[in-house]
Parts: sequence; structure tokens; C-alpha cells
Amino acid sequence: MIVKRITIALLVCIASIAFWSCEESESSKNSTKPKARGAVGEIILAIDSAKWDGPVGNVLKDIFLEDVQGLIRDESMFDVRKVDPRGMNRMLKMATNIVYVTTFDDRKAASQNINSLFSKEAKEQASADPSKYILRSEDEFAVGQEVIYLFGNNENELIENLKANKSKLQNLFQVRERNRLERVLLNRKSSEAKVAGRDLGLEINVPASYQIAKSTDNFLWLRQPTPRADRADISMFFYETDYHSEEQLFPEALLDLRESITKMHIYGDPNNRNSYLITERVDPSPVFSNFSINNNFAIEIRGGWKTNNLSMGGSFMAYVIVDDKKGKLYYMEGFLFYPNEAHREAIREIETLLLATELSPSEDQAS
Repeated sequence: MIVKRITIALLVCIASIAFWSCEESESSKNSTKPKARGAVGEIILAIDSAKWDGPVGNVLKDIFLEDVQGLIRDESMFDVRKVDPRGMNRMLKMATNIVYVTTFDDRKAASQNINSLFSKEAKEQASADPSKYILRSEDEFAVGQEVIYLFGNNENELIENLKANKSKLQNLFQVRERNRLERVLLNRKSSEAKVAGRDLGLEINVPASYQIAKSTDNFLWLRQPTPRADRADISMFFYETDYHSEEQLFPEALLDLRESITKMHIYGDPNNRNSYLITERVDPSPVFSNFSINNNFAIEIRGGWKTNNLSMGGSFMAYVIVDDKKGKLYYMEGFLFYPNEAHREAIREIETLLLATELSPSEDQAS
């Protein structure tokens, strides 16, 4: 029973960090439950309507409906489908991502529907420690599913915890969706791209559908050869150069590097040398974030691009990775052309593939 599961999770699966997780990975392998289903980026959110329209709902919208940075038009991070908890039927419970939201002091029927899933002991433990606000349950109704319960003794406590853990909640679902997408995208990999990438010192993992558009000693351009009307035209390119100093990592230096690469290699119209790609500097302005990728310092860049002759444009995402041991700097980018359509999921695909790329081991490491 669900009540038993939540009781066990609260009493046994308490983590030392803010998240409680009760995973069933072993039993999932032999589960008779159906497979979870749902579009990438979709979240079913079960909550009382008054709560959704009030302060709690405002915080949830700020978390899950925040705009994705760097896109050429406003798009939310996730698609949220709000549902009355009493309407969570069998089909909805098969969704890949489900979030239940409640407070234990709420006497309205919709919230009581969720509260009834918690045992008396579970509520008492939550009351004793207001910092506990989340329960994670994998494969609760279907295999490959993440069910999250967000709760508090009252709205003020819940709001405080949600605000304090905004980034963690966003990252939880972002990582899940990338992992789900990676399993589909990399079911069949391009061996051609793998071999070409090694010449640059990279282990490149892209779907078999990607083909080499151009390859030189320090540059590789991959592209899907047959874009469809229902799918973005995605290109990815990789560049390797020597790393000398931190000045190469300054924002303006990175944008200059990007445009030096595209001016030499990538054109909107191969017959027009003036159609090379440049970076949109104003709307949207490029967004830079520091990262660590496999223990290497990296910088993420998100923004918009256009051709120098203004004939084309779109969104892009890039990672700059420093390999101190080899004295190398790697620039990896994916950009898309998809006029008048949403770019979020294409950027998620680019992000997934770029993060699947690794630096080739040095000769010492390989031996």
C-alpha cells in the first residue's frame, strides 16, 4: 500500500541531505508494472486548485515554469499539467514525472486526498522536523517513473523549503530527462564521428544519424543530413586548440574564439562566404556558467546565433573545457535552425550529447 511505503520512507529512508529517496531499482528489473510514458519535459502536478492559484502555486511556477536561459524566445523549463489529486486515474499515474503537493493543515478535499497517503507516524515525524519537505519514490506506479511528494506542515514551511531548494528541484528533473533522452539518442552511435573525434582528443558520442559535414586537423562539424519539418535542423561542431592562460576563458575572448571558428568553417549558405555564423549579443545576451566536467574546469555558454548576412538564426549551447594536463582547450557546440518553432527540446538534445562527450585519456592514462 502507498501508506506503508510513505511510512517506511519517512522512518527508514531519511537521507542526511534535504532529499528523501526510496528507490526500488532491483525490484524494477523484474517488475510487472507497465512502462511509464510521457513527453520529455512534461510533469504531472497534482495539487488543490486553491493552492495552485495561491502563494504555493506561485513558488511552484517559479521553479518549474522558469524560462530556459539563452533561447531566442521565451520557453519554460518544463511543461506542467496541473491535475486535481482526486482525478489521478490509472492513465495519469503512468506518467514519467509526477509531483504531488500538499500541506498537512489543509482540510480541503483535494489536499486530504494526498494527506491520506501519509501515515500518522509519517506526519508526526514531518512535524518534528520542518526541514523535511520531499519524498522521492521511483517506479511507484510504472517502471521508469519518478514520483515526488512535496509537503509541509503549513504553507509557510512548504514555501520556505521550496524557495531554498529551487535549483535542486529543477536539476532533479533536468538530469532525469537528460538520462532518459540519452538512452534513446545513443541506442545506435556514429562510429564515424567516434573515430574523427579521437583525432581531436575527444570521445564523441552522437546518434548514428549524424554525419560528418567537415573535418580538419582541429575541427569537426557534424550534422543530421535530412532535417524534417517536424524536427529542428541540428549541427554540432568541435574544436581543439592550445591552452595558454586564463585570459582565454574571459567571456569576450570565448565569443571571439567562437566567431573565429565559425567564420572559417560554418556558413548558412556555402556559396556565400558572408553568411558565416556570429553570436547574438543583445536579445538574448549570451549566458555564461562555470562547470566541472569529469574533474576538468568548463564553461557553459547559452545564447542565440545569426548569420552575418542576417539570412538565418537560432539558439545554441556550448561547453568550453580545459585540459590542464595536456595544455589543451576544447570548444564544443550545438546550434539549431528551426524558425517559428520551440527550441527547448532541441537544446536539451544538444546538451545531452555534449555532456556525453569525454576527453580522450592521455597515453599515460591509456596504458
